[in-house]
Amino acid sequence: MAASEADRQLVLRIRAGEADAWQQCIDMYEGRLLAFARTRLQDRSAAEDIVQETFLGFLKALPNYDDRTPLESWMFSIAAHKLIDFMRRSGRRPVLPLLTSESKDGAARDLTGPGRAASSMMRSSEQARAESGVVESCLKELIRDFKASGAWERLQCVELIFVLGWANKDVALRLNITEQAVANHKFFVVSRLKDAAKSAKLSSTVLASLGLD
Repeated sequence: MAASEADRQLVLRIRAGEADAWQQCIDMYEGRLLAFARTRLQDRSAAEDIVQETFLGFLKALPNYDDRTPLESWMFSIAAHKLIDFMRRSGRRPVLPLLTSESKDGAARDLTGPGRAASSMMRSSEQARAESGVVESCLKELIRDFKASGAWERLQCVELIFVLGWANKDVALRLNITEQAVANHKFFVVSRLKDAAKSAKLSSTVLASLGLD
């Protein structure tokens, strides 16, 4: 299913910085994304965090949005990746499959289309593990290098930004350094992650969902 003209126009307006377009997008998807996350987590607070991360991920990925893709599919794909990341960190399992959404009539709908085979679902799971492995391997190598070279400030920035999710200004205050220094450390790490992802031939959609756009 191709993206509708309404999808394309809404994205164009969001890209142009129209606040009412962004609010329209939130109104369209917030409730459905929350229901999607809650049925898989059964934890409202965590589900709300997932929804917030999904919208932030959408904004980060906006330059990479392919207007041939339905906006709904793009949104729920980002949400599924956020759920996968959350459950990996917490050691939890989804109550329902992650790669399905609810259609407007409330029925379960597979984002990849009808009749998706079990082998296809398995390949998606294997691909997700492979993607995670690329990022994990790269971060391990970076941390090892930082320790070997005594780059403790950069290592602390990595922990606070990528593990705890702190904002640049909060990291700067905690480490008593400038926000520009924090941004430089973050840029270095993200650049290395991008290189690793591209070397592994991860798709642009995956790069976007990981915030590596």
